[in-house]
Amino acid sequence: MTENYYKWHSPHIGRDFEMLVFGDRGYPLLLFPTSMGRYYESKDRGLIDAIAWFIEQGHVKVYCPDGLDIESWYNRQIPPAERALNHLLYDAVIFQEVLPRMVEETGFGRIAVAGCSFGGYHAANFAFRHPEKVSYLFSMSGLFDIRSRIEGHYDDNVYFNNPMDFMPDNPHPDLWRMGIVLGVAERDVCLGQNEQFSGILHNKQISHWLDVRPGTVHDWPVWKQMLPHYLSLIK
Repeated sequence: MTENYYKWHSPHIGRDFEMLVFGDRGYPLLLFPTSMGRYYESKDRGLIDAIAWFIEQGHVKVYCPDGLDIESWYNRQIPPAERALNHLLYDAVIFQEVLPRMVEETGFGRIAVAGCSFGGYHAANFAFRHPEKVSYLFSMSGLFDIRSRIEGHYDDNVYFNNPMDFMPDNPHPDLWRMGIVLGVAERDVCLGQNEQFSGILHNKQISHWLDVRPGTVHDWPVWKQMLPHYLSLIK
């Protein structure tokens, strides 16, 4: 399996940004790390090994960008408004620096996004903010409401990065042609949010699959079962 490491100076955050890429061809998959995770987390935790067949067969090319949670939503040392602004910078890095590379290298105009736990938030938020660029969303034990990270603060930057809030009124037509999977464990701390968000999608008549895995918990073993299954759905 081909593995490449990239580091470049990001003009959006004013410092170096790092990423691992697995595979040399196939459908582009953007795989976010979990809360405060780094670009190498999916490799170290065995998630890349779990989907190695898809990479080796050329079905997917997997891009694992670094995370900025420690500077944004998880940074209790700065005001909540600044946390939201820092997240917008992260979104700009992914949308304007990582995404063009994915499109150019694979030849696909739209991508798949995935993530586990807080990475599921990033995947969902990115997909629903930029549905014209995302064809598949695979959220695994994700959350969709960021308000627990902002201590009561609320502004437009929070609203437009909080899927539970902005999705009910999101009219973008490409939402209705996105393949969406909300995977969650039966005994998952995020089960309630997944059920609630599934209800929002259902009310909008957006096709999706709420995949509740029986007898499982919020942890890597179930995510390593989920992701290969979901990648098999890519057409």
